[in-house]
Amino acid sequence: MKRILTLPALVLAGFFATTAAYGAEPLKIGVSAGPYGEILTFAAELAAKEGIEVKIIEFSDYNTPDAALAQGDLDANNFQHLPFLQNQIAKRGYDIVPGPTSIVAPMGIYSKKTTTLADLPEGATVAIPNDPSNGTRALFLLSKAGLITLKDGANLSATVLDIVGNPKHIKIVELDAAQLPRSLDDVTAATINLNYAVLSGLDPKAALVIEDEHSQWALVWATRRDNQNDPRLKRYIDIYRSQPVKAFIETRFHGTILPTW
Repeated sequence: MKRILTLPALVLAGFFATTAAYGAEPLKIGVSAGPYGEILTFAAELAAKEGIEVKIIEFSDYNTPDAALAQGDLDANNFQHLPFLQNQIAKRGYDIVPGPTSIVAPMGIYSKKTTTLADLPEGATVAIPNDPSNGTRALFLLSKAGLITLKDGANLSATVLDIVGNPKHIKIVELDAAQLPRSLDDVTAATINLNYAVLSGLDPKAALVIEDEHSQWALVWATRRDNQNDPRLKRYIDIYRSQPVKAFIETRFHGTILPTW
């Protein structure tokens, strides 16, 4: 007798075929704590409709997600810009490869002491991140704001030693990126990454100055070399870089996070 599958049976069969094709283990995606995880979670909900299970794992610092990826505890991460990843690879020897860009999460200059750059006092203390790539990023932002001048040819490895002009004689202190929001009680201003600003209740639109969509520090996807062609991962990244996710970012974050696609 010829077997006829009913519609529910066909749907169930398709679900199991999809699950088998993609594998039963969930993808594990690392992200720093804050708004970036909301975007990954929304994309995971869309991926679940295609039978791809994704687990989002948040970290409280910038170093652990790459270590976890290199050790095989994650399948990918999406929290860092390319200069930071390149620095991690060079310093730690990770066999990690960059993938497509995702978002620009603008760094801003924040202050509890003044509301405009013009009112920043002579000799103000300004805190910047102490990791090399975000420290460089902060220096470029301070330069854009007219607070310092970097020497001609300063590149993405610039340090405070490359400052050749400092008209307000600001004092620059270097602190762990996660500690910068708390430093605002003690310093005049601080350059703070978006995720830490949002977590601490700061309003990006109240920043004295903030990066725009042309920032060189767009976040990138990162995978290990041995799993960069995993079909589940490639499909999940495609879902992330889709119009529904772009619309979610624009609606949820009102222009404070900028998709790159």
